[in-house]
Amino acid sequence: MGMVVNIILAVQILSALGMIGLILVQHGKGADMGAAFGSGSSGSLFGASGSANFLSRTTAALATVFFVTTLALAYFGNARPASTGSVLEGPAASIPAAAPAGDASAAASDVAVPAAVPASGAAEIPKN
Repeated sequence: MGMVVNIILAVQILSALGMIGLILVQHGKGADMGAAFGSGSSGSLFGASGSANFLSRTTAALATVFFVTTLALAYFGNARPASTGSVLEGPAASIPAAAPAGDASAAASDVAVPAAVPASGAAEIPKN
């Protein structure tokens, strides 16, 4: 699944860069007003109306690709494996149990060590 996510991420980055480039190349609706009064030339590579049509359709297609890849990445990001082996996932089963007070190891040191009780929440702070 990691390979699929990397491919989707690459497609999303390329579509985002393509959209940025196409949006910066386009001129706004008010840009032709100056050309109408003689302050600029309105000629372009695709023609007067063809450039806005081609660029706007390509931008819309790239925006659709970007939106779909964003949804796919959100879907794959939410899918979790069954178990990752994290300590934070399950109960504290890996904590070793403390030795009982009457054990031979506690009697050898002549110091009574109480059994450790793990705190189950912030309200239960152990007191020493």
